[in-house]
Amino acid sequence: MLDDATRYQLLKLLTERPEITQRELAAAMGVSLGKANYCIQALIEKGLVKTGNFRRNPNKGVYAYMLTPEGVQEKARITVRFLHRKMAEYDALQAEIAALRREVDDLGAPGLDAGHREAHP
Repeated sequence: MLDDATRYQLLKLLTERPEITQRELAAAMGVSLGKANYCIQALIEKGLVKTGNFRRNPNKGVYAYMLTPEGVQEKARITVRFLHRKMAEYDALQAEIAALRREVDDLGAPGLDAGHREAHP
């Protein structure tokens, strides 16, 4: 089973570059060629992606990966979940930064300059 992050990344790449090879896909995702193949096959089996030849390409072995209507809907759902998760992570990080700044202020330690680097006296 593919997790949301992997499914999102894969569907996004296939939307942006339907002609991408599995080798290029593996490199873009930072996974092995075997895992890229497994992921694509999983999406095809779920009916989210279909393959087709580029009709005008003389190399008939060149395929395009196209999202099916179900794939487009799934990409939208995953994108919303991914956005919500990233927003929650962002909010949590902001709260952690605020707490650390209060701790620095309480300790009387030197603060941070506008570039977020430690200030050097």
